[in-house]
Amino acid sequence: MALLEVKDLHTSFFTDAGEVRAVNGVSFNLERGKILGIVGESGSGKSVTAYSIMQILAPTGKIVSGSVLFDGQELVNAGEKVMRDIRGNHISIVFQDPMTSLNPTYTIGRQLREAITLHTDTSKEDANKRAVELLRMVNVNEPEKRVKQYPYEFSGGMRQRVMIAMALACEPDILIADEPTTALDVTIQAGILELLQEIQARIGMAIILITHDLGVVAQLCDDIIVMYAGSVCERGTADEIFYNPCHEYTKGLLRSIPTMDNNGQRLQPIEGTPIDLLNMPKGCPFAPRCDNAMKICIHDRCEELEINEDHRSSCWMNVKKAVEEDAEGNV
Repeated sequence: MALLEVKDLHTSFFTDAGEVRAVNGVSFNLERGKILGIVGESGSGKSVTAYSIMQILAPTGKIVSGSVLFDGQELVNAGEKVMRDIRGNHISIVFQDPMTSLNPTYTIGRQLREAITLHTDTSKEDANKRAVELLRMVNVNEPEKRVKQYPYEFSGGMRQRVMIAMALACEPDILIADEPTTALDVTIQAGILELLQEIQARIGMAIILITHDLGVVAQLCDDIIVMYAGSVCERGTADEIFYNPCHEYTKGLLRSIPTMDNNGQRLQPIEGTPIDLLNMPKGCPFAPRCDNAMKICIHDRCEELEINEDHRSSCWMNVKKAVEEDAEGNV
């Protein structure tokens, strides 16, 4: 049985302008000890999916339908008492902006102690020792000194390490890392990703890594989900997604990544803008931005098709390709 099972999840925000359908039928499984990458542009529903799992949505947000099973336990409508036990103890999240996630008026040690004592019956003295231990675990130098300092005395990369330490306070089964390298330079990004991989191997927890950058998940993730307009458009192993992309949106994302092969050449951006979630189209949501869109793409949404046992995609181009190959084989 999978550690986490998300089934046909629908989450909306009810605003004065209407219902914003931010997550539309998302389903996936997360196995113990695995790293799952969720990739897509801003507004694709990645973070809202994570917040739905944790049930920390804004007041206007609501899970309309679907199921979230953690180790067989249903979390949707489970109640705040249940979720308080789940959060931190079993599922933790690292938010995307380390610059604003820490309270500037409290020392690092106090904020770490709060995370520890909130979920355990640890004494203040033991919580202090655990705080130092956690900072050492995430490779913060001089942790005994650092626990007495304030967030402004830390660089962006070090603040992010503190946020990871806080999330690991109770050694959760699942760590959700929401854009953990945002606003950090490339060198620091690499260090944070290596740290996540090192800790995952040491503790054995599962990780959901949310990012807009396919390059970030290339070497880190076992499986990848590509999201667009609140839906999963493609899923598969990292090798399948990178070497055999089968959705036009995934191909567009890959073309926009600088590589050694396109050195000196202009990158190819995905033209256009994401769709209005207040007015979802009948067909494929990516069709207005797709160079290969066909008439059927405008009017009908493609069901998820099995490319192979490790790869699925929701794109009519796969149907077209299969029909053409079949026609060639019958000639």
